[in-house]
Amino acid sequence: MSTRIDRISEEVMKALAEAIRSVKDPRVQGAMVSVVRCEVTNDLRYAKCYVSVLGSEQQTKEVMKGLKSAAGWLRREVGHKVQLRYAPELVFELDTSITHGAHISALLHDLKQEGRLGGEDAE
Repeated sequence: MSTRIDRISEEVMKALAEAIRSVKDPRVQGAMVSVVRCEVTNDLRYAKCYVSVLGSEQQTKEVMKGLKSAAGWLRREVGHKVQLRYAPELVFELDTSITHGAHISALLHDLKQEGRLGGEDAE
């Protein structure tokens, strides 16, 4: 992938993260939403945006619906900030890596508390 596309993807990610904070939709407003990464296609028409939502599964579904309904407004905001000829169409994908990592961390913590996790400083 070219460095130009990487730079544009980075700029889209920053602009989107900033714009999401201004969304008026209550489904999005009340949740902790993070933009993990964005991948802009070579023709700059589409941007696949991976977002992570901290909360319950139901809350996550509501946030994704809210983001999809606000996609047009978000696209316009991102277009103003990034200043491309065409603002890429935003496609939202749920990224569960942060939630998955937190779950694994909690499991490891529980195992350590039980004394079942071997390590160099097992007490």
